[in-house]
Amino acid sequence: MSLIKVGVIGIGNMGRSHARQLAEGKVLGATLWAVCDSFQEQLDLVKNYSNSDVQTFLDEDEFLETSGVDAVLISTPHYDHPKIAMKAFAKGLHVLVEKPAGVFTKDVAEMNRVAKESGNVFSIMYNQRTNPIYQKLRDLIQSGELGEIKRTNWIITDWYRSQSYYDSSEWRATWEGEGGGVLLNQAPHQVDLWQWTTGLMPKKVHAFCHNGKYHDIEVEDDLTAYVEYENGATGVFITSTGESPGTNRFEIVGDRGKMVVENHKLTFYRLTQSEREFNATYQGGFGQPECWPIEIPIKGVRTDHVGIMQNWIDAITKGTPLLAPGEDGIKGLEISNAIYLSAWLNEPVTLPLDADLYYEKLQEKINQSTYKKSNISNKTLDVSGTH
Repeated sequence: MSLIKVGVIGIGNMGRSHARQLAEGKVLGATLWAVCDSFQEQLDLVKNYSNSDVQTFLDEDEFLETSGVDAVLISTPHYDHPKIAMKAFAKGLHVLVEKPAGVFTKDVAEMNRVAKESGNVFSIMYNQRTNPIYQKLRDLIQSGELGEIKRTNWIITDWYRSQSYYDSSEWRATWEGEGGGVLLNQAPHQVDLWQWTTGLMPKKVHAFCHNGKYHDIEVEDDLTAYVEYENGATGVFITSTGESPGTNRFEIVGDRGKMVVENHKLTFYRLTQSEREFNATYQGGFGQPECWPIEIPIKGVRTDHVGIMQNWIDAITKGTPLLAPGEDGIKGLEISNAIYLSAWLNEPVTLPLDADLYYEKLQEKINQSTYKKSNISNKTLDVSGTH
């Protein structure tokens, strides 16, 4: 079987990494065929680790029209993901897009529609889904071991960033350059895992985002979101780039106990009896169900970006089910958009999200942004997937 010819568009930090892994043959069944970036110096870097046959393009339309690729990996700035993906689908190409799927759900929904109509394989770089801990967590929850979920709680504050990080490029931490702060740049993986592992999407969100709380930036570097689910469960999501040392602790409480992911371990505090059953039948006053702390054995290793690329190529060549279907990108983005909108309106918002209202409010933020693409000549494409 011939190799799938992959083109990478956007040769920033993550784009270079993806191109290198393809060039080094780490993705079986695929070959790096072409790269595209609007800056020649970015393209020149690819020559250091790829053969001379790899084509380079400065123009994305020429790249899509003449490169001869079978599939495209998009690693450009966030705002461009849906636009380029739709162009690629129109050319009959398979697509793998970096996270986030986009900045606002209106154009991501359109991207998903075009992807479905094209019939091509569409995946998103949710590489954390390759982590066997989260796969096991999802399996246990989906199989009913935890019972009905009562509460979710994720504190993910180990994203510490110094002011020099934000000062390194003018697009960083701006509404027009990135479309958000820690929630959209650092934490999309956790927002995705939050809903992917539990199978729950919030029905209501009340959030508090603090812009420039710890840094001289215009977007949020600290937030707390409270959510309510259809079954009556509640959840809290806390993230920040201004705490050191930070915490990464994910708790899910159910009728049959509690699961905790922390320090690369999954612990199941398993009740021997349903809490609701115990509550209804126990006559001893003080007391609680018997609990067995169990450290769940985890098999396998996380394969990260290479794993998602390999799964995408296998889906193209073998029909293998996708671990991270591209259409899933809208789920985490809708949660993120709802968090932002709630903070901007200073009130709870319900899901499905009012996508038009979010877009309107985002444009207001963009119009006030200190970064203007049209006035900056030295913008680089290192924005996507750089965390």
